[in-house]
Amino acid sequence: MVGLIINVLVMAGLLYGLASVLPGVRIKSFGTAVIVALVYGLLNYFLFWLIALVAFIPMLLSFGLFGLVINALLLWLTDKLVEDFEITSLSMTALMALLLTLGKFALGALL
Repeated sequence: MVGLIINVLVMAGLLYGLASVLPGVRIKSFGTAVIVALVYGLLNYFLFWLIALVAFIPMLLSFGLFGLVINALLLWLTDKLVEDFEITSLSMTALMALLLTLGKFALGALL
Protein backbone atom coordinates (compact mmCIF):
# COMPACT_ATOMS: atom_id res chain seq x y z
CA MET A 1 0.00 0.00 0.00
CA VAL A 2 2.80 2.40 0.89
CA GLY A 3 4.58 1.48 -2.35
CA LEU A 4 1.48 2.40 -4.34
CA ILE A 5 1.23 5.80 -2.63
CA ILE A 6 4.92 6.46 -3.27
CA ASN A 7 4.46 5.44 -6.92
CA VAL A 8 1.53 7.85 -7.37
CA LEU A 9 3.40 10.71 -5.68
CA VAL A 10 6.54 10.12 -7.76
CA MET A 11 4.45 10.02 -10.93
CA ALA A 12 2.64 13.19 -9.87
CA GLY A 13 5.96 14.92 -9.24
CA LEU A 14 7.23 13.79 -12.63
CA LEU A 15 4.05 15.03 -14.32
CA TYR A 16 4.19 18.36 -12.50
CA GLY A 17 7.86 18.81 -13.35
CA LEU A 18 7.36 18.00 -17.02
CA ALA A 19 4.36 20.33 -17.18
CA SER A 20 6.46 23.18 -15.83
CA VAL A 21 9.19 22.56 -18.44
CA LEU A 22 7.14 21.76 -21.54
CA PRO A 23 5.31 24.74 -23.06
CA GLY A 24 2.28 22.83 -24.36
CA VAL A 25 1.33 21.07 -21.12
CA ARG A 26 -0.70 22.70 -18.35
CA ILE A 27 -1.46 21.31 -14.91
CA LYS A 28 -3.27 23.63 -12.50
CA SER A 29 -1.72 22.41 -9.22
CA PHE A 30 0.10 19.52 -7.59
CA GLY A 31 -3.26 18.16 -6.43
CA THR A 32 -4.33 18.02 -10.07
CA ALA A 33 -1.07 16.23 -10.86
CA VAL A 34 -1.93 13.58 -8.25
CA ILE A 35 -5.38 13.13 -9.83
CA VAL A 36 -3.79 12.90 -13.29
CA ALA A 37 -1.31 10.32 -11.98
CA LEU A 38 -4.17 8.27 -10.51
CA VAL A 39 -6.31 8.42 -13.66
CA TYR A 40 -3.35 7.72 -15.96
CA GLY A 41 -2.24 4.85 -13.73
CA LEU A 42 -5.71 3.29 -13.71
CA LEU A 43 -6.07 3.65 -17.49
CA ASN A 44 -2.61 2.18 -17.93
CA TYR A 45 -3.43 -0.72 -15.61
CA PHE A 46 -6.79 -1.59 -17.16
CA LEU A 47 -6.38 -0.67 -20.85
CA PHE A 48 -2.68 -0.98 -21.78
CA TRP A 49 -2.63 -4.79 -21.82
CA LEU A 50 -5.88 -4.92 -23.79
CA ILE A 51 -4.68 -2.47 -26.44
CA ALA A 52 -1.28 -4.18 -26.56
CA LEU A 53 -3.02 -7.52 -27.08
CA VAL A 54 -5.09 -6.11 -29.95
CA ALA A 55 -1.99 -4.41 -31.42
CA PHE A 56 0.25 -7.45 -30.95
CA ILE A 57 1.69 -7.40 -34.48
CA PRO A 58 2.76 -3.71 -34.41
CA MET A 59 4.21 -4.25 -30.93
CA LEU A 60 6.17 -7.26 -32.17
CA LEU A 61 7.39 -5.59 -35.36
CA SER A 62 8.50 -2.42 -33.56
CA PHE A 63 10.21 -4.34 -30.72
CA GLY A 64 7.80 -2.81 -28.21
CA LEU A 65 8.17 0.81 -29.33
CA PHE A 66 4.50 0.84 -30.32
CA GLY A 67 3.93 0.90 -26.57
CA LEU A 68 4.86 4.59 -26.70
CA VAL A 69 1.97 5.16 -29.08
CA ILE A 70 -0.33 3.35 -26.66
CA ASN A 71 1.01 5.47 -23.77
CA ALA A 72 0.38 8.62 -25.82
CA LEU A 73 -3.18 7.44 -26.48
CA LEU A 74 -3.76 6.83 -22.77
CA LEU A 75 -2.25 10.24 -21.93
CA TRP A 76 -4.58 11.88 -24.46
CA LEU A 77 -7.52 10.05 -22.89
CA THR A 78 -6.39 11.27 -19.46
CA ASP A 79 -6.29 14.80 -20.88
CA LYS A 80 -9.92 14.44 -21.95
CA LEU A 81 -11.04 13.01 -18.59
CA VAL A 82 -9.32 15.40 -16.16
CA GLU A 83 -10.58 18.99 -16.17
CA ASP A 84 -7.49 20.97 -15.10
CA PHE A 85 -4.99 19.02 -17.24
CA GLU A 86 -4.38 20.12 -20.82
CA ILE A 87 -1.99 19.10 -23.58
CA THR A 88 -2.19 21.38 -26.60
CA SER A 89 -1.10 19.18 -29.50
CA LEU A 90 -0.60 15.62 -30.65
CA SER A 91 3.16 16.07 -30.93
CA MET A 92 3.31 17.41 -27.37
CA THR A 93 1.29 14.38 -26.22
CA ALA A 94 3.79 12.04 -27.90
CA LEU A 95 6.73 13.93 -26.38
CA MET A 96 5.11 13.89 -22.94
CA ALA A 97 4.49 10.12 -23.23
CA LEU A 98 8.12 9.55 -24.21
CA LEU A 99 9.45 11.69 -21.36
CA LEU A 100 7.08 10.05 -18.87
CA THR A 101 8.23 6.60 -19.94
CA LEU A 102 11.90 7.57 -19.68
CA GLY A 103 11.32 9.36 -16.37
CA LYS A 104 9.46 6.39 -14.87
CA PHE A 105 12.30 4.10 -15.98
CA ALA A 106 14.99 6.40 -14.55
CA LEU A 107 13.17 6.98 -11.25
CA GLY A 108 12.42 3.27 -10.95
CA ALA A 109 16.12 2.52 -11.33
CA LEU A 110 17.00 5.13 -8.70
CA LEU A 111 14.37 4.06 -6.19
